[in-house]
Amino acid sequence: MSRLQTPIRRNDTVTVTAGKDRGKRGRVLRLLPTTNRVVVEGVNLIKRHTRPNPQRNIQGGIVEREGAMHASNVQLVCPECGKATRVGHRVQGDRKVRICRKCEGVVDK
Repeated sequence: MSRLQTPIRRNDTVTVTAGKDRGKRGRVLRLLPTTNRVVVEGVNLIKRHTRPNPQRNIQGGIVEREGAMHASNVQLVCPECGKATRVGHRVQGDRKVRICRKCEGVVDK
């Protein structure tokens, strides 16, 4: 399977553009590049039935956790203008940085 390049990275703030959680914002917890999916904090919550494991100190029962969603259903939120935006690239000095397409602000710290 090929790895798809996505402009979204870990700890980026994104907004959901499609699905049952449309409009919600959250922080990217995990990227799954082989399947082109992302896990966003507080979004796409699923119920998981867990068996208790005393050795790992895990209590059994129904646990709610974030599920993965396709990367095309989220859009990066610009830290400068606070709007959902497409991502551009610009060379600044000796490195390539991501920029907001709306306000031309730098997304990378």
